[in-house]
Order: sequence, then structure tokens, then C-alpha cells
Amino acid sequence: MKRTPTKPRRPAAGVPAVLVATRKGAFILRGDASRRNWKTSEPLFLGNMVHHMVQDPRDPKTILIAARTGHLGPTVYRSTDAGRSWKESEKPPAFRKAPDGEKGRVVDHVFWLTPGHASEPGVWLAGTSPHGLFRTEDGGRTWKGVDGFNENPKRGEWCGGDPTPDGPKTHSINIDPRDKNHIYMGFSSGGVMETTDGGATWRHLIKGLDVVEGFDGSDPRVHDPHCVRLHPADPDRLYQQNHCGIYRLDRPSEEWVRIGRNMPKTVGDIGFPMVVHPRDRDAAWVFPMDGTQAWPRTSPDGKPAVYGTKDAGKTWKRLDRGLPRSNAWFTVKRQAMAADGRDPVGLYFGATHGEVWGSRDEGRSWSRLAAYLPHIYAVETATLPR
Repeated sequence: MKRTPTKPRRPAAGVPAVLVATRKGAFILRGDASRRNWKTSEPLFLGNMVHHMVQDPRDPKTILIAARTGHLGPTVYRSTDAGRSWKESEKPPAFRKAPDGEKGRVVDHVFWLTPGHASEPGVWLAGTSPHGLFRTEDGGRTWKGVDGFNENPKRGEWCGGDPTPDGPKTHSINIDPRDKNHIYMGFSSGGVMETTDGGATWRHLIKGLDVVEGFDGSDPRVHDPHCVRLHPADPDRLYQQNHCGIYRLDRPSEEWVRIGRNMPKTVGDIGFPMVVHPRDRDAAWVFPMDGTQAWPRTSPDGKPAVYGTKDAGKTWKRLDRGLPRSNAWFTVKRQAMAADGRDPVGLYFGATHGEVWGSRDEGRSWSRLAAYLPHIYAVETATLPR
């Protein structure tokens, strides 16, 4: 199928914002026009575990939150006035009830939210733990399972092997801006899958990916992509931060190239998040962590740094001006780093110790935007009404 590059969306006029999802609620950071000064909101849904908070680029007043409380279970909240008020989903994502006498699957938490294709206002997709894919066509009021994945008899062969510490997750849902039916997804314990018919059928894209030594790489369940990004300026290019390295895929090729081999050997190419430039197909950023034998999941040597490439992974540059120089042992999770659409591009990440950091110059220098928040799960950028 011949595909032509598309023009990425420009940010709408308004106030730059960072949407922060944490283990104990959500927060909205509002910046001024210069992005130098930021104000943190009062907590939203304090006490809820919020895994993702995303603005709808098709309708910027709409924001969805994936939340969970220990005793009330998973749900989705929706705001249609840019976060001033919220309503709970009338029918949150849930697997079909199992026949009598059989054990059914239960959604533990909604982990990932993706606004639908530009041609389908009101459509969103959600990834869950355990693995599941759900769709809404009414802006998040009601959700249905995508049967081509959730009810597929091969689902158990596709994903769900060794679980991550807090459950296997369906994440990184990327919709091709040229084709609403062409979707990529990432799975902890399941690799990367693609559908070209809106989710009715699926196939794996795991060629070229390494796995942990001793496992059989032909089994998709041992593959562990941490974050997969489709490039908005060239949807034939995907980048991936994997449990076993940093990769790039240029379609129609089906073989990933390990561009992380070009990272400094003393740092390695293990990490969780992956962020792409909104306009430059060759520019991307990662946040490496210590992936040595015991998997500390901290900044290597306690010296946090972003690494950026401007040549599609042939070379990488350390970007740490302003970040702590030593004894900073935090982690940035897979959905906790994001870029805005401004010029120069702003980068933001949230850390497990509750700090949000930002850069107004594409990573060359960093400043702390917020501190003392709960453990941060996710960070997304937004533009809110003044």
C-alpha cells in the first residue's frame, strides 16, 4: 500500500499544559507563553491510581483520565470543559462475562488511552491490564471490547507470557493518520502487532528484536516493547524503546534495526520512554536507565540524562544541562515523557519521585517544573483555553 507523508497537526492557540498522571491522582501544570513559569493545579481524583490523562486533539476541551481505586476498580473519567468538571464513564472497559462455570477475565486497570483517527470524532481506543483493547464511539461514555483481539482464540499465543511486576499491559496504541484501520500496538510480554482492518485481524512485527538471553525469540510472548511511537511527520517510520534496546522500523520493511547500539557503551540502550520530534522524522529522545543484571531501573550511576538523536539513531547526544549531577536514582516510566508541538519543541518528563522536568529548547537545558507530587505514571502535553 503506497502511503504519502502527512502534515502533522500544529498546536491550537492557548496555554501550554502538562497533564500528569500519578499513583495518587492527577495534576495539570499550566505554563505561560514563554514556558518558563508553571503553576500546578490542585489534585484531581486524589487517591485514585491514574495511569493516563490525555487531551483530544480533535476537540481540545475534551480530556480523558484512566483511573483506578483499590476498592472500586477501574474506570474512565471524561471532561468536556478542559478539566473544570468531570463525569465517570457509564460503561467502562470490561471483558465479556464468561459462561457459567468458566473463569472470566477481569480488567485490573486501564493503562493507555489513544484518541481515534481525525475522521472519527468521539472514537478513542484503550489498552488494559491484563491485555485487552477497547473502543468508544461516544467520547468515552461507553466502551466495547475489540473482538478481533479480545475474543480471538489465538490471543493466548500472542501475548501474556511473563508478566511485568504490576501486570501485563497493552500500550502504545498508534493509529496511522492516513488510514483509520491501520493500527500498531505494543504489549509487555507480546511484542508489537499490526492490524490493517480496524482490529479484525492482527499480525506480529517482531523481526530483528532481541530478547533476554535464554529465551526463544520466535515466541512473541517473550518480547517486551516498552514504548512504541509512530512518527507523525512520516507514518512509515516507527521508533521503539524495548526491554532489549532501542529500535527503528521503516515500512514496508518488517525488520527492526537496533539503533541503540550507537549509544555510549557505559550507558547502554535500556529504558522505558521514547519520544519523537513532531516535525523532524530523524529526531527522537530517550531516557536511559540501569538495565544491568538485577534491573535497578534507576538512572545509570545516579546521573540522569536524556539522550537525543537527529539522524534517526546513527548518533546520540547526552542532554543533561540543568539535571542533577549525581545521586539522583529515579526512574521515568514508559508513558512519562512527552513533547509539545511548539518551535523549538518542548520536552517534559515525570519521575517516580514526583518531580516534573521540562526543556524549552529540545533537551539542551532542563529546569524543574514541579516537585513533591506522588509517584508519576504518565505525562502528556496539551494546549488549554486561556
